[in-house]
Amino acid sequence: MSRQTVIEHYRQNPTVSVLIVGAGVNGIGTFRDLALQGVDVLIVDKADYCSGASAASSHMLHGGIRYLEYGEFRLVREALTERNRMLHNAPHYSKPLPTTIPLYSWFSGILNAPLKFLNLRDKPSERGAIVVKLGMMMYDWFTRGQQGLPGHRLISREESLRLRPTLNNKIIATANYYDAWMPYPERICVEMILDAEAANPNAHALNYVGLTGGSGDTVTLKDEVSGETFSVKPRLVINAAGPWIDLANGAIGQKTKFIGGTRGSHILVDHPQLHSQLLGNEVFFENKDGRICLIFPLLDKVIIGTTDIRENNPEPVCTDDEIAYMLDLVSYVFPSIKVERSQIVFHFCGVRPLPASEASSTGAISRDHSIRVVEPGAALSFPILSLVSGKWTTFRAFAEQATDAALARLGKSRKGDTKQTPIGGGKDYPKSENEQKQWVARLQQESGLPLERVQTLFDRYGTRAWAMVTYLQAGADAPLQSQPDYSRREVMFLTEQEKLVHLDDLLLRRSLLAMLGHVTGELLVEAGGAVAEVLGWSPEQTRQEIERAADILQKRHGVSPERLRLPQAIP
Repeated sequence: MSRQTVIEHYRQNPTVSVLIVGAGVNGIGTFRDLALQGVDVLIVDKADYCSGASAASSHMLHGGIRYLEYGEFRLVREALTERNRMLHNAPHYSKPLPTTIPLYSWFSGILNAPLKFLNLRDKPSERGAIVVKLGMMMYDWFTRGQQGLPGHRLISREESLRLRPTLNNKIIATANYYDAWMPYPERICVEMILDAEAANPNAHALNYVGLTGGSGDTVTLKDEVSGETFSVKPRLVINAAGPWIDLANGAIGQKTKFIGGTRGSHILVDHPQLHSQLLGNEVFFENKDGRICLIFPLLDKVIIGTTDIRENNPEPVCTDDEIAYMLDLVSYVFPSIKVERSQIVFHFCGVRPLPASEASSTGAISRDHSIRVVEPGAALSFPILSLVSGKWTTFRAFAEQATDAALARLGKSRKGDTKQTPIGGGKDYPKSENEQKQWVARLQQESGLPLERVQTLFDRYGTRAWAMVTYLQAGADAPLQSQPDYSRREVMFLTEQEKLVHLDDLLLRRSLLAMLGHVTGELLVEAGGAVAEVLGWSPEQTRQEIERAADILQKRHGVSPERLRLPQAIP
């Protein structure tokens, strides 16, 4: 169904069992699970899918080794189990990531860790080799018996400096263990939506549809594109709006204070020397002020982050002070490497939807997930289940918990779980490197496309590359002049098949074009023209979309106006 057809469907048939408000990873994970149980469910978001807190992640799938000292053993065990499930269910978008921790002492933190565990201290403190070693041992123990990743090891100072000559020579050793990362977290969300709708004709997703009000048995929604409103009558509402949870509850007359978020900012830099010194690893460390920071390679760029500051505004922008902080923290690990502002190609910021907390340290606020329930009352005849906190890594488990709660209230039983359900292009994904080469070679032989091009599509879309290639060959195609590893029909496929509404949806969330610093004025025009052909935009609409995308990239992500300067004539 097209977006407009779905809206018209609910105008004519407003009753729905479950309305999910907020299409981040927790909401989408719940949408998928409910759809697979045969439930009629609608998910809406006032912006694009995975455009809020879920889009501002560090791209990590990790257990959270630092949570151990706060006694969150259940969370860490769950996260590690879910990390391994993601490596199995979405191998195209979940990759093993060796992680290195620089260590500056042997015994620091030995007294602080038990105090944190007993809730007698919540201030940041340096963790020495002994504390880190104990944490890594527990990490390995939690995943014993699972077909997982290699175990941890300590690497001597001499070997560490031989491997990375620019590493701070004050280290006494480095620790190495494995977690995982996601090259395309936003695409994971989109593919889960497509999977859910394909599995259940009564499951529908609408982006750019906001919650504006509600009373009795009715919720009012607004199409942010047309400005028109329509209503639905849900049996229950799942509020998965992340940092907007309290605002969404307020929109339907329920005053809550569930969220006490913290902002996290990251920068992407083009720095070949820093990239080479990472050796494909994430470098995970405490900065001089005790904050947890990371540096890791995202394809040919480097992500540096993150900040952790209390924030009430759910739509923050990375500040100059945060940028200065992140540029400076590199020198703590690699003293001789200088990163300049001119090397930043992109920055992003979001709010972690953490529970309201009085903890003096933001790092001490739990990342564990919970469901807060507002029962039906005089104003509303349906319950609201608010999904508070959570981590990218644990979204499937949180979605399972939310689905079970919803099924219980609907009087339905579970038909199956998602523990081994593949996501999108992870379905039938070839397991070994040799099998992957054979898969790519077979598609290349059948399509006649260059092997390099087929490999690129496989790396981007997993086994959905087959559908992509079929689409590419159904019409005249050509590489984009401004970005030759993308083609015009590739952009058209993403537009037609993946629910694009605006040009920035393509640049920021269906691809890494913006994050990797590839967007220029020329690309805006080329990509905008391809999207316009599918969506039927007029020349004026196309120009507005190009200007909108350029404005977002400049104001929210720090892309320079010079880079986005448009050609004098837009076709």
